[in-house]
Order: sequence, then structure tokens, then C-alpha cells
Amino acid sequence: MPIEIRDAFKDGKAFIAFVTCGDPDLDTTAEIVRSLASNGADLVELGIPFSDPTAEGPVIQEANVRALKAGTTTDRIFDMVASIRKDVRIPLVFMTYANVVFSYGAERFTRRCAEVGVQGLILPDVPYEEKEDFLPACRKNGVKLISMVAPTSENRISMIASESEGFLYIVSSMGVTGTRKSISTDIGSITEAVRKVSDTPCAVGFGISTPEQAREMSRQADGIIIGSAIVKMVAEHGKASPGPVGEFAKAVKKAISDVRRLSDNRKTFVFQLKGERPTIIRQSQNKCERPTIIRQSQNICLSIEGRTSNNHQTSVKQMSFN
Repeated sequence: MPIEIRDAFKDGKAFIAFVTCGDPDLDTTAEIVRSLASNGADLVELGIPFSDPTAEGPVIQEANVRALKAGTTTDRIFDMVASIRKDVRIPLVFMTYANVVFSYGAERFTRRCAEVGVQGLILPDVPYEEKEDFLPACRKNGVKLISMVAPTSENRISMIASESEGFLYIVSSMGVTGTRKSISTDIGSITEAVRKVSDTPCAVGFGISTPEQAREMSRQADGIIIGSAIVKMVAEHGKASPGPVGEFAKAVKKAISDVRRLSDNRKTFVFQLKGERPTIIRQSQNKCERPTIIRQSQNICLSIEGRTSNNHQTSVKQMSFN
């Protein structure tokens, strides 16, 4: 059985990779996905090529053109996914545009997703207010309709996040996809706004192109998304790209795994008092108002201050946990 989308985030920072299906051909795409899965990718976004990909920069636009010229169709992509699902268990989601799904038929499209093992759908040209055109079909067939928030979303972040599912795609920069030398957006403030209303994992994309950037961005989110850098690698290496892409994936996963180990020691808790013994209910931020960990060792949290979920002030001087 394929791994669920949410489970891709459970063991630390998630590495999400994007590939354009059919570039240079679908057989190579299948091998790229296998290489990504075996070298650390936790989830793969499969781009269905479209003639007018409005969210994409030149690198992915050119990949779309190559894939379409190679005869790539939506039906052939579904067949490819069915074949790789025989040995690839990580979550797979489609990223494409509204016209692709409309022309195929939303009900038929999402039904085929469920049949071949595609668990989510990202439509960057469909705003939150228009998602009802696709959401009923997605829910009927068990496909997560993944929402996106951007630096300009501002007051809409809470609204979007409160109804998000699968994971929330945070757009790191204004403009289209593509590699960037640096990312200046305050991703932390966006994830903080999300956390006030939802525990849906947050993954940041648009512009991340190196393991170093991945490590930095992963400090502020639950996962990172890399697309253009991988697609550029495929353009360079063609049918030989599964090897280089796999090596790149291994380097990215190693970089963000380091962040995971550092952040494993910074935890917040919802806790309650039973007599004189504190009991941890679960690790979370959703029901604990401004928790503060004063000092913590690997297995002993020596002092925690905060508010319990029933709003009683408490201070715990010593607590053991696993």
C-alpha cells in the first residue's frame, strides 16, 4: 500500500521533488521517480504538461514543450503511474492546471487518480474561492486537493489553512517557479499563522535549488519542495538523468535530515496535571498557549511553563518523557 501524504512528514523534514512527466519521455520519468524514491524523496509531484503553464518559469515551460512534443498525454501518464506503483510506495501527487482536469472531466480524472495511486492534486491556477469546481470530485474519490498560500495571501492564510488537506504548499517568492540565489520571504510568519488554525504540514517551494537552501528553508517549515533544479538536471542529462537526480536527492535529504536532528530537541507539549504527576497528552502547539521550554536534555524536560488546554497556569519542574 502507498504511504499516506501526511505520513511523509512524520519522521522529520520532508523532501518533495517535482518532475515533468514525459521529459524526455515517460520511461525516463518512471526511472527518475524510482531514483528519487530510493534516494530520500518523501513525496513526488508529477507535473502533467500543459501548453500554457502560467505558474512556471522558463525551465519548466521548456520541459512542458519537450514532453508535449514527445507525445505525452494524460492517459499515458496514468498508465506510467500505474506501472511505478508496483514498486514505489512514497506519496505521489499531480501538479497541473485547471484546463487539463476540466477537459478530462473532474470526476473521471480523480477516479483514475485513485485507481492508479495518485493521492493528491495541486492546481496553481485555481484560487481558494474557486476550489468547489474540483473539491467534490476529489473528496468522492479520496484525492487530497492541496492548497497554496503565498506572501500576498496575508489575511487569507487562516481561511485557506483551516480547510487545507494533505499538505499546505507555501509559495516562497513572488513570480513563477525557478531557481533563486536567495529567498527573503519571512516563511516563519506564514507557518506561524497556519499553526494557529491547522496542523496540516507546511512545505515551502518556488526557488529552492541547492541542499544549502533546502536546509535553511526547512528550519521554517515541515518540508521543502524542489522542482526547477531537478527539471534543469533532466534537460541536461536526458535519458541518463535518473543517476544524477538520485545523487542530488541524496544530498538534499542529508542536508534537511541534519535540521531534523537539531530540531528534535525543541518540542512543545500539551500536558495536564494528575495529582502531582504531569502527563503528556501529545506533542503539539494547537492547544497549548505560548508554551516555553526553559531547559531540556535528551530524555528529561527539566522545566516547562505554559497553559494547559483547560487554561490553568502551571509550572512543571521535572518531567520524564520518551
